[in-house]
Amino acid sequence: MASIVSPFSRTYRYLQYLAHEQPVIFFSCAMGLTGPVLALTVPSIRKKYFGYIPAEPVPTTYPLPKRPRGQVAGYEDE
Repeated sequence: MASIVSPFSRTYRYLQYLAHEQPVIFFSCAMGLTGPVLALTVPSIRKKYFGYIPAEPVPTTYPLPKRPRGQVAGYEDE
């Protein structure tokens, strides 16, 4: 049973060591581990509790009017 738990206890002790001796590395690891967790949980929380509705996608083409195009007058280059 001790062989199953030992990698986790060693990791915990190493993280304790980093927190005291090299806090920059410890907090970098902590932020790196929370990033994927937040990326998976935050969108569902925003939709469920705050009523977030995503914006419409940005159009990729310009819609042309469904009528005959008139001649432009008064802007001649002379």
